[in-house]
Amino acid sequence: MSACSLNWRFRQVFGEKDPVDEPADEDLISAVEFDSTGDYLATGDRGGRVVIFESSEVPARAEQRGSGRRADEESSSRSVQYQFHCEFQSHEPEFDYLKSLEIEERINKIRWRPSTGGPKLLISTNDKTIKLWKIYEKQVKMIMSQHVAPAGAAAQPSALYLPTVQQMQTLPTAALKRIYANGHGYHINALSFNSDGETYLSADDLRINLWSLQHNKCTYNVVDIKPDDMDELSEVITAATFHPKHSDSICYATCKGTVYLCDLREQSRWSRQDGRRFSQAPVPESQKCFFSELIASHSDVKFSLCGRYLMARDYMTLKIWDVNMEREPLRTINVHEHLRSKLCELYESDCIFDKFDCEWSHDSKHVCTGSYDNSLCMWDLNGDGHTTIESVSTSSSPRRTNGVKGKLGLARKDASTDRGFTKKILHHAHHPQRNLVAIGARNSLYIFAA
Repeated sequence: MSACSLNWRFRQVFGEKDPVDEPADEDLISAVEFDSTGDYLATGDRGGRVVIFESSEVPARAEQRGSGRRADEESSSRSVQYQFHCEFQSHEPEFDYLKSLEIEERINKIRWRPSTGGPKLLISTNDKTIKLWKIYEKQVKMIMSQHVAPAGAAAQPSALYLPTVQQMQTLPTAALKRIYANGHGYHINALSFNSDGETYLSADDLRINLWSLQHNKCTYNVVDIKPDDMDELSEVITAATFHPKHSDSICYATCKGTVYLCDLREQSRWSRQDGRRFSQAPVPESQKCFFSELIASHSDVKFSLCGRYLMARDYMTLKIWDVNMEREPLRTINVHEHLRSKLCELYESDCIFDKFDCEWSHDSKHVCTGSYDNSLCMWDLNGDGHTTIESVSTSSSPRRTNGVKGKLGLARKDASTDRGFTKKILHHAHHPQRNLVAIGARNSLYIFAA
């Protein structure tokens, strides 16, 4: 079923649905991520806090196992509800005395470790420090009796009785397992787990490092694009990710609108201009403008679940690539083409520097990315239309727009229309097994299902 034929409906909201007052900066959501099963959903905010939500299917399955009943048939996306699980302070504000630099507590990225049947593990990072957290249910026990004879037994004055301990409740909590520090000289902008679940990468503006979960004292540098002379610096890394199936392949995107695919079997360390390069033909000089380089910068890059396709998001477009064809993208989706006449206004308000995430659906049949007006846009890769989910109202259903064949994008609106550039969807996540999306809009989390 295509994204446009799906009937997306509002399901839940955590936080204020339509806040009147301006939320505090530290309450704004800065990261949203499902685990590999979809049972848990994590959000991070600018105050350094991480909040975990649990699917209603988790206690339902536990109850079925406890009663010995056979599991029911798979429930639909619309019947799945999420509830608060636990909250913890992941990062605190710090100060680098050597560089006289304040390090904010803001959560830049959250990534769950791929499910291995053990405890739930996630990594979170601010600008400089990565932390590994274990999410588990702590058994709370209390001493119920002290120096009291057991029930039904006669008390002996000279006897010594051991106190009895009884389990009272289970308390969801998070425990810090390891801290991975001093691995980056610049702000961390990407985290990605390897398919083996034992290693992960982290990226900053100039380097990509490979870490082992078991060792936090050292890291291995796999990509380094820092020039010998910093005056020659013209390109920085903006996003990076591991291949979902091949542990030896990574890709990263840059501010030049280029995506590089590197195979660690060929060489263990890559430098500038190395690797397979995915880029479009350069813009003709007659069409270039002051904003050309700014809007070409990629803010996110993602593999499809099968690993065959790459998706990269820049300010204006969403590009789909076949990893076997570097010459040109399979499809270019116009996301913000209707804003081209307002680039000057966007530049003055710094909105042109907004970094929008992009996501594949669980079946890789449609893609989605955020936009302004608190909207999440979805495109069907096999059709010509798209759906827009507005995360501010439950009364109206998602808008459906049918584009002209071969030209995908939002319908152009009148230039006088107020776009509300302060209301935007930067962070969102798609459920790994269902037609369900979680959207971070300012300080609220919205969940839609189809």
